Amino acid sequence: MEKELKPLKITDTILRDAHQSQAATRMRTEDMLPACELLNKAGYYSLECWGGATYDACMRFLNEDPWERLRTLRKALPDTKLQMLLRGQNLLGYKHYADDVVELFVKKSIENGIDIIRMFDALNDVRNLQCAMKYTKYYGGIAEAAISYTISPVHNEEHFVELAMKLEEMGADIICIKDMANLLLPYNAFSLVSAIKKRVSLPIHLHTHNTTGTGDMTYLLAAEAGVDIVDTALSPFANGTSQPATESLAATLKGTPRDTGLNLNVLSEAAAHFRSVAQRMKDDGTLDPKVLNVDTNTLLYQVPGGMLSNLISQLKQAKAEDKYYDVLAEVPRVREDFGYPPLVTPTSQIVGSQAVINVLTGERYKTFTKESKGLLRGEYGALPGKVNEEVRAAAIGDEPLITCRPADLIEPEFKKYKEEMKDIAKTDEDVLSCAMFPKTAPDFLKKKYEKKPEKKPEDEVKTISVFY
Repeated sequence: MEKELKPLKITDTILRDAHQSQAATRMRTEDMLPACELLNKAGYYSLECWGGATYDACMRFLNEDPWERLRTLRKALPDTKLQMLLRGQNLLGYKHYADDVVELFVKKSIENGIDIIRMFDALNDVRNLQCAMKYTKYYGGIAEAAISYTISPVHNEEHFVELAMKLEEMGADIICIKDMANLLLPYNAFSLVSAIKKRVSLPIHLHTHNTTGTGDMTYLLAAEAGVDIVDTALSPFANGTSQPATESLAATLKGTPRDTGLNLNVLSEAAAHFRSVAQRMKDDGTLDPKVLNVDTNTLLYQVPGGMLSNLISQLKQAKAEDKYYDVLAEVPRVREDFGYPPLVTPTSQIVGSQAVINVLTGERYKTFTKESKGLLRGEYGALPGKVNEEVRAAAIGDEPLITCRPADLIEPEFKKYKEEMKDIAKTDEDVLSCAMFPKTAPDFLKKKYEKKPEKKPEDEVKTISVFY
């Protein structure tokens, strides 16, 4: 007997991945707040509002404290679960951190307002999720463990089903299929969701984009297969390199067993606000209309939208834009030599940069980036496929390979960071910012605290609830 299909739950990415994918993560907190009352009553399962690139962008480009943004949104969205994206042992930086830093970051994220932490590892090395998952649960959060979806000779349906089963055994509360490049085609989504549902008892959350123009169909077929939650974005920041539009999916499923229950009138009102935000970003050049286009080349080269823009930027700097298609053709070759890592941060940047260097130097692997050497040595975890050993030898010589969980080699380091930053960082959150972004955060914090007026004793009681 088939299971009864329940209403499909929706996570809206308007406050995080939607503008990260389309507008280089430049949406400000003040752009979000006017719509929060509407978002809070729309009927969402959750709102993705933090993590990913928002943390860095807040400090680097918007002169905002990411922790203050989180606290502000928590206050403005009291009835909706808030969700973030975390890169496992990398947190929000680009290297592995010691377990004590991961524990404190997870603790502080939950204390400041996060309910659900979606955690992924670029290599799908589940050892790199152990610590974040353990402490998310310990501190009362919901641990959503993500599988980075990709296509390669070593990535097939059974591989992903086994990964899902491992993550369930490790204690995940939700399994996410994270299709960052929109490579999961509709009927494959139906098959994969059905297969995982047969072997895993946890809710399944599907994340995709609309880069190749297949995202809406992928969600519809996944809904037919019984997926529990999907990620969408309100229409002003939907489609193209972002997620499929919330309103379209909600209207499509209305009156069916999978009716999302979202209030279409409320969604329309919220979308009107974000339309004006999107228009301003188009006017100032932050939102390039090209990101709204369908690019089926992604299906050929398996390069996510964000990685494409990064490659174009590198080629522009080198005045070698005419080499664009040469680089795109080189990416799959480098990826094969490197053991077929999924192309997601940071491996997308590592593989992409190496492909650019190979093309620009005119000789494959004449030069390796520091990150390429680290990836081939095992600093990021176990590569999923067979590595080209000639390439590895050229990169690292006779250096020993790392075969254990990489973080096992890192001594506790939070106290060291705290001591180093004692003149700049006033809170543990500040120290964490400096640990992840040692070039950006100290400058930001100096400006932040210089600007703050002296508080009178009688003001202390009024302000403490805002900051803690």
